[in-house]
Amino acid sequence: MSRLTGKIAIVTGAGSGLGKAISESFAEQGAQVVLTDIDLVAAKNVAGAIGASAIALHQDAADEQRWDVIMQETRDAFGTPHILVNNAGLVIPGTIEDCSLDQFRKQNSVMLEGVFLGCRAAVKAMKSNDQPSSIINLSSMAALQGYSPFVAYAAAKGGVRSMTKSVALHCKEQNYPIRCNSLHPAGIDTPMVRQESVGASGAATPETGMIPLGGLGHPNDVAALCVYLASDESRFMTAGEYPVDNGALYKPA
Repeated sequence: MSRLTGKIAIVTGAGSGLGKAISESFAEQGAQVVLTDIDLVAAKNVAGAIGASAIALHQDAADEQRWDVIMQETRDAFGTPHILVNNAGLVIPGTIEDCSLDQFRKQNSVMLEGVFLGCRAAVKAMKSNDQPSSIINLSSMAALQGYSPFVAYAAAKGGVRSMTKSVALHCKEQNYPIRCNSLHPAGIDTPMVRQESVGASGAATPETGMIPLGGLGHPNDVAALCVYLASDESRFMTAGEYPVDNGALYKPA
């Protein structure tokens, strides 16, 4: 039996990059997947390639009312979700000296407020599930190390890190069948990372084999961990933070 058979998942920012890889991996493991993205065409392309077990919906993760619609349309298509991956994000370069307040607010609206709205909607929907459920929040190594060229991004991801633990503990205290964990990738070979990496070029990162220190990871390196955390195999894991960084957190200075 596939690892996610019988599970229903929502993945935000699913039109490309990590969201695309996560959605594809979930479907391969037997889940029915709702792919959401502000770029509906991109999400539809991914869902179409997956097939009948996937649908695409338009979503701005920072739109509070839209979360209610996403949850209802998920129920209408497949049933009550068991998995939410809060992945949608954006990056606007800016240090503490040159990041504008508008830029700071825009990034936090999607990557912090959007995750809050997603977690709130998911807990309300999942708390009565008759099988274990899982919320997976995409944070970043920037939440563990700081990242001076992207101060707003780091702030948002730091908020995701601590909010994840609060959500997880609330669900345990209320005896809800919901786990909540955060992932902290370093540089992963996605369009967003390549766009913001100075001089990023060359061949894509291979899916197999060892990656040299400082090299980019493959999206499937994150997707594989998402499959595990979404599955009942990780039933004893909640409030955790998991680097996917090839040792970057502990590399010598």
